[in-house]
Amino acid sequence: MTTVVIVDDQELVRAGFRIILQSEPGIEVLGEAANGADAVTLAAALNPDVICMDVQMPGLDGLEATRQIVADAAIMSSVLILTTFDRDDYLFEALAAGASGFLLKSASPEDLVAAVQVLARGDALLSPDVTRRVIERFAGGGSAPAAPASPTPEPSVGRKTGPTAALTERETDVLSLLARGLSNSEIATELYVGEATVKTHVSNVLAKLGVRDRIQAVVFAYENGVAVRGANPPGDGEH
Repeated sequence: MTTVVIVDDQELVRAGFRIILQSEPGIEVLGEAANGADAVTLAAALNPDVICMDVQMPGLDGLEATRQIVADAAIMSSVLILTTFDRDDYLFEALAAGASGFLLKSASPEDLVAAVQVLARGDALLSPDVTRRVIERFAGGGSAPAAPASPTPEPSVGRKTGPTAALTERETDVLSLLARGLSNSEIATELYVGEATVKTHVSNVLAKLGVRDRIQAVVFAYENGVAVRGANPPGDGEH
């Protein structure tokens, strides 16, 4: 059972999301909050799989609430940002805060259900358009959310060192292709391997770099020279 907490300052919006989600077998809404402070309290008390978080709320807003939730190691919830406003500042602040997904409130009920299911599996969800905007920000040399730094192994003879030292050659290739905005299926085509193999490589890359999701892996790739700003224009595939 996938458990969800809904956070929005509008009662009608919360009621609508609850109806949509609870009509789906396998999803249970554990609670609701009308502001960020209550969201942090509920997250700690209920530890749901997914928190559907509004951005603009009185008092503590959704972005700061997300930061506090993600910073609490005892809370394992993934945060899905839901907003009316398709604004880059919200997008990048949400990613920097630690959100795993970003969805407009104008999305269909099916999209909302799918987003919750994706995040509950431990994956990240951004539309291809949003992913392109993240990558274009890097390609243009602009600022973007910082990825956690991975530990650098002690140097030794015959061993690769540096931020990507833990990655195999093939995993480094996969990271480079992720930074170009390629989907798993496109990476499989590029490397002449099966999509299941790519999924395994992507999971290994995320684990070894200590990043939450593929978007944070893109951040890491540009910050550590695996991808070069201004090169490798983003693709148009699904993400």
